Amino acid sequence: MKEIWSLFITFCRIGAFTIGGGYAMLPMIQKEITEERQWATEEEVIDFYAIGQCTPGIIAVNTATMIGYKRKGIAGAIAATLGMIFPSLVIITIIAAFFKNFQEYKVVQHAFAGIQIAVIALIADVVVKMWKRTVKDIFGFLVFVPAFILLIFFRISPIIVIVASAITGILVQNKREKEIGDK
Repeated sequence: MKEIWSLFITFCRIGAFTIGGGYAMLPMIQKEITEERQWATEEEVIDFYAIGQCTPGIIAVNTATMIGYKRKGIAGAIAATLGMIFPSLVIITIIAAFFKNFQEYKVVQHAFAGIQIAVIALIADVVVKMWKRTVKDIFGFLVFVPAFILLIFFRISPIIVIVASAITGILVQNKREKEIGDK
């Protein structure tokens, strides 16, 4: 029960103190889970991000759910998920009640403009860290470049790009394993 409570509190803290939504939470999740709590390795967290991106819902919530499940099964998944969404639910309810009264103030508009820029920096930080850990060879680079081009310039659905990248990964890794086996 203690670890269930710890999952709830940990993700509640992440949810409460990270402004900017799902992607902005990723650096804090990574630091808390891999460095401070050591509940998962960096590779596992990157895998959780990938799965969280492919599944319906918010990536940070999906990632929290998977980490909770890894630690304590269904009860851990529920605790981590509730911990992640509880602060947002409370905060957004309060903001919704008062925002209409304050949205016209210049200071509020300027604050949100600054927050948006900081969130971009947080997301860029995650991208750089994930790049360093996942694009380790020519294969990673050759999957990344077309995926990036298809997403950014051709606006192809992320689902299609993810599925195509998964199929490419399976085919290339099978070929590599076969070549190693033939030697």
